[in-house]
Amino acid sequence: MSIPSDLVENVFTDTARTVTPLRPRPHVELCKRGEMRAEKFLDAATEVFAEKGYQHARLSEIVARAGGSLATLYRIFGDKEGLACAILERRMDMHIHLLRDLNLSELPPEQALRRVAIRMAQAMAQPESQVIYRIVIGEGQSFPALRDWFFDHAVASIRSTLAEYFEQQVAAGRLRLASPRAAAAQFYMSLFGDQIVRLAAGSTHMPDADMLEAQALSSVELFLQGALPR
Repeated sequence: MSIPSDLVENVFTDTARTVTPLRPRPHVELCKRGEMRAEKFLDAATEVFAEKGYQHARLSEIVARAGGSLATLYRIFGDKEGLACAILERRMDMHIHLLRDLNLSELPPEQALRRVAIRMAQAMAQPESQVIYRIVIGEGQSFPALRDWFFDHAVASIRSTLAEYFEQQVAAGRLRLASPRAAAAQFYMSLFGDQIVRLAAGSTHMPDADMLEAQALSSVELFLQGALPR
């Protein structure tokens, strides 16, 4: 199951645009070739930021990988911060609406939480997601408004979806949870908390997509079954 294309295209809704602290790109008219060059810059910057982090990334290396010139990069994005904001803008909305099309309320817990785990594993495996965590969390002191917005919107949206589902299942007698909202936070962090901490600390090693999915599904089993003998 792949992430639907509508989650990675047309990435910002009008509402998200009004609240995001991301700095807008300079207003520059680009021809088709210029738009392709901008995408190459973003792809190369994603690679370099994922490998070296924001602070240690050099624009000269990004240009060397993407082709073009440093002057063109500055004209399109302004500077390194503008380039980082453009990367985040291209993918941030995917995180806000990551679970929106799964129709969890129609599924039993075993099936619903496995779907959530697989969807989140697919997102975590993408280099853009790794860059988001490295910049927003690992270097949050440099981007405090962006860091707080990410937690208040992207993370809160996922937790809210999970909490609503848990509340429905508790009411239906399919789950026993003292606090569905606390359980949502615990379940969210159990999936990839370790990887997020490692990325924030500067690690460049990430398990591949299959390993991430296996880890997430294992967390689902532990969450549903617990560790004590029955």
